[in-house]
Amino acid sequence: MKRILLTASLVALTTVPALAARDQIRIVGSSTVYPFTTAVAEQFGKSTGMKTPVVESTGTGGGMKLFCAGAGEDTPDFTNASRTIKKAEFDDCVKNGVTEIVELEVGFDGLSVAQSKDATPIALTKEQLFKALAKNIPDASGKLIPNPNKTWKDVDASLPDVKIEVLGPPPTSGTRDSFAELALEAGALKNPAMADLKKADAKAFEAVWKSIREDGAYVEAGENDNLIVQKLVANPTALGIFGFSFVEQNANAIKDIPIDGVEAKYETIADGTYKMSRPLFIYVKKQHIGQVPGMAEFIAEYVSDKALGEDGYLADKGLVTLPGEQADKTRAVAKDLTVLKAEDVK
Repeated sequence: MKRILLTASLVALTTVPALAARDQIRIVGSSTVYPFTTAVAEQFGKSTGMKTPVVESTGTGGGMKLFCAGAGEDTPDFTNASRTIKKAEFDDCVKNGVTEIVELEVGFDGLSVAQSKDATPIALTKEQLFKALAKNIPDASGKLIPNPNKTWKDVDASLPDVKIEVLGPPPTSGTRDSFAELALEAGALKNPAMADLKKADAKAFEAVWKSIREDGAYVEAGENDNLIVQKLVANPTALGIFGFSFVEQNANAIKDIPIDGVEAKYETIADGTYKMSRPLFIYVKKQHIGQVPGMAEFIAEYVSDKALGEDGYLADKGLVTLPGEQADKTRAVAKDLTVLKAEDVK
């Protein structure tokens, strides 16, 4: 009944007479959110009889660029994101006439470091990840130097004597942003010299943990997670960076690596035990509602209990669902189409 009322409310809010330039919803953005939005799009197509929305995996940054390019038939209606919109992106949207943006938090995902299922098991800490992948790290005296570590054994004597090779997303990816923040920043703070640097010069500290090495230890593998899986299977000593849900969906080929002694699981992400987790979002171009058919109904489907609920079909796809109060907040924003304010964007 709630879902029916929500649909009715959204339709009532958005029945603006207009000639639709397009009769099919267009969605871009995060590769992590892509499978969830695709599932909603397919269900929407089946249940409404409208055209199934076109969903493209462009990466969070790439999606924001397309989304913020302007309002009109040549621009997307929604963008998926594995992080919140950045202030520079929001400002770009406004500059280009995208002045009404609705932010909907849809769930959580863990950030996983994975290896081939057939590989010798390894466990890592966030501090070890920082020492392995940061472009510059402190030496014994605390002075920043180009990262000299070539093997995992160089990072820590307890780790295997194999070459550091981590395949991950490019700078346009929200997964890359999240990895830097949740793994490398947290790992950097374990080093006393880096903790002191943060106190002395927060911007200099940020520049260090955000800069990933470019000498081949970290391999940018694009937005195609399936390609990374293939490379891990071919090279069992390599590691890959993924969203938790993707690792779950590919458990026949890859497995999660414990970070700081905790494995990424639905339960550990939901209860906060696994620290490398992040919220997931969809952003709505409110100006297109009433212009592109089906947007209100698509939103209603996405936030419905059958999709977003604890036992909904998105949970079956690997989404860590929102707790009750947060889910209620998302549904309230969806119902009212509450526009994101500039002061709420960091």
